[in-house]
Order: sequence, then structure tokens, then C-alpha cells
Amino acid sequence: MKKYFATCALSLIAAVLSIAPVSVEANEPTRILRRANCFVCHSVESKRIGPAYKDVAARYQGDDSMPAKLFDKVRKGGAGNWGDVAMSPHPSETISDDDLKAIIHWILSRK
Repeated sequence: MKKYFATCALSLIAAVLSIAPVSVEANEPTRILRRANCFVCHSVESKRIGPAYKDVAARYQGDDSMPAKLFDKVRKGGAGNWGDVAMSPHPSETISDDDLKAIIHWILSRK
């Protein structure tokens, strides 16, 4: 029952945040992120529900295994790496393999 209420609360927060303007550079990776609704929970510079992309890049800098690990993490979802709030799975119907690989590369290139 706790998970149900946490999921409902997360959905409500996501809905509220999705109407907030997002100020990021306009390029293909950010268009992909918008289209996949990633900015509902993440931003480039600051933590929202999930970590900021610059923080993801900083944590995994220099780890050549991370693109594949992050690909699996986004596909399967999960919790525990950045706190207690779970990231929902993002299947290929939500974001294509090529688009997911492109945004992971972009995220890991943040400074």
C-alpha cells in the first residue's frame, strides 16, 4: 500500500512539474529529453525528483562501462543509486534505443 501511495504522489509531482518551464539549450538531445518527459523528474543543473544531469556526469566521469549500465537502468527503472524515489522504467515505446544512447552520451558529457 505504501508503494501505491508513493507512486501516486510521484505521479502528482510529475504532473505539476511538467507544466513548469524548462530552460535548457535547444538541441537534439534536449528535444529527445523533452519528448520522453525526462525533464519532469530531471534537470540539467539542479536536482528535482531525480538527480541533475551534471551530477550524473560528475559521478560517472571516466567510467567507460556507464553508458551500457545507464541504458539498462533507464530501460528497467529502479531505485537506490540517488535516493529512495524509484525511477520508472522507460521502454522502447517511450524512447528509442538510438535516442536513449544519444541522450546518455549527452548527459555523460555535461560538466
